[in-house]
Amino acid sequence: MSTAILTGQPVPGSSIEGDLRSLGFDVRTASDAAETETLLAQVPGDQRVAVVDAGFVGHLHALRLGLTDPRFPLAAIPGAVTAQPAGRQALTRAMARENSAGGGTAIAVDNLADRIVTALDADDAGVHHPELGSLVAVVPSDPQARNEARQAVAAVDDEAVRLKSAVKSRDGFFTTYCISPYSRYIARWCARRGLTPNQVTTASLVTALIAAGCAATGTRVGFVAAGLLLIFSFVLDCTDGQLARYSLQYSTLGAWLDATFDRAKEYAYYAGLALGAARGGDDVWALALGAMVLQTCRHVVDFSFNEANHDATANTSPTAALSDKLDSVGWTVWVRRMIVLPIGERWAMIAVLTALTTPRITFYALLIGCAFAATYTTAGRVLRSLTRKAQRTDRAAKALADLTDSGPLAELLSRFTRGLPGRGPAYVAFAAGALVVLGAALSPYGSWWPVLGAGVYVLLSPVALQRPLKGALDWLVPPFFRAAEYGTVLILAAKADVNGALPAAFGLVAAVAYHHYDTVYRIRGNAGASPAWLVRAIGGHEGRTLLVTVLAAALTASQFKVALTALAVAVALVVLVESIRFWVSSGAPAVHDEGEPA
Repeated sequence: MSTAILTGQPVPGSSIEGDLRSLGFDVRTASDAAETETLLAQVPGDQRVAVVDAGFVGHLHALRLGLTDPRFPLAAIPGAVTAQPAGRQALTRAMARENSAGGGTAIAVDNLADRIVTALDADDAGVHHPELGSLVAVVPSDPQARNEARQAVAAVDDEAVRLKSAVKSRDGFFTTYCISPYSRYIARWCARRGLTPNQVTTASLVTALIAAGCAATGTRVGFVAAGLLLIFSFVLDCTDGQLARYSLQYSTLGAWLDATFDRAKEYAYYAGLALGAARGGDDVWALALGAMVLQTCRHVVDFSFNEANHDATANTSPTAALSDKLDSVGWTVWVRRMIVLPIGERWAMIAVLTALTTPRITFYALLIGCAFAATYTTAGRVLRSLTRKAQRTDRAAKALADLTDSGPLAELLSRFTRGLPGRGPAYVAFAAGALVVLGAALSPYGSWWPVLGAGVYVLLSPVALQRPLKGALDWLVPPFFRAAEYGTVLILAAKADVNGALPAAFGLVAAVAYHHYDTVYRIRGNAGASPAWLVRAIGGHEGRTLLVTVLAAALTASQFKVALTALAVAVALVVLVESIRFWVSSGAPAVHDEGEPA
């Protein structure tokens, strides 16, 4: 329920009251500031409330942007201000001060709503001011100005503006030119029929799972159908975000579903391709798992770098300046977005190659493309980090520490490693990961050398976290730990050389990767990292890595396959139950994630 209080003298012929009702507001009227304050106090504290000048002239979509976006506790456009329950106290204080001052908060401001906004801004209350562009939102001071404002409203098609703004401003070439020109109209169709972004997201997931099932048949007809369905799934994937922007239906749950379902769709499709190849006598499970490991590590690099730098101060570098200059040259923008193989280009490539070639060729192309993209983006970010003079915040350091996913062994050993040199956490993490991966790669299955490497990995893991992760390259610590854990599981499963070991490893890495994605989106939603009990229950990255190496050394290949399967099921159950419980009941503020970085 939402309530809007119209203040001032009503204007004959004004549509403002009907506009507010169409946006879901219960409209009340007040003749002056004192009556507005009284009505404001009568609105229950768990409701959204808006104060709107009765003389407002503007587009309906301007009102929608200013008054209905769920992501912001306080928001305002000229002539209107709104507060969700989290912002009610600040609004009430500003209203009371305006009344006690007799309207003197800002003498140059004529209407009450704008005076309240001036008071809120003076209090640094964090009022959101949406970018209106060509949309009109004014409170005219005389009849002539009102007529001019109405003419300006008539001259701009706010529905066209609304459709255009539904499309993400920064997207890949394939999405921008091959999907968005028509998916925005699908989003509007969905909005007019009352469908929600979460329903479209779920439809996209179901479509991708059907595509994976078609790929698993191993027939040419199945591969063609899989490619077509994967493209259609991506169309729906674009539509859900456009629907959210079109109708301003943002939520923490929606952002989580959109992000995690993208990964579930892609990795389920990898599994479908591997199953289809196996039906034709070609074992590509190692390639499928390698593609998942590479893609997940790419995302961890994205997440870690962004968390380390998005709120850093003095965050400039010569390479960043060069990037800005290149962005001013139109064609370079698209080339740079395409070579990093964003989700649109990646899924289009997978779909076409599935339909026309074999799963093995599809995975080879995917691995080569993703490896190049990962090298390009990571090298650029390392260069930026070394040349910029950024000062990172405590929040960024905590986010990076949470992303490491350090478990009970690292927690215990950290008590004994205090006081050791804490310089170069990224170098320590790299050396620790290299030891365990090389130990697995250079020794035969059943050897205890990987266990020794994992033991050193466990001992060094807490050393990398001796001090806050605020150094230039400290954002590399989580990716190094991810690569070490996933790479070790992949190598040991491949060395086992028994049917079912690699699919079991695929399941284990998928379950652990889900946990890591879940942690990222909790942090992005300002809900904090995964609870400590969950991290302890699934062992942390160092505990799981040590356990897998011990199992490989102590068990036969067939027994190792069974152990990996049981471990994958156990981790998946614990992580999924807690994740679903949290996101369904989460009180985190509404967010809208823009998806995989282009």
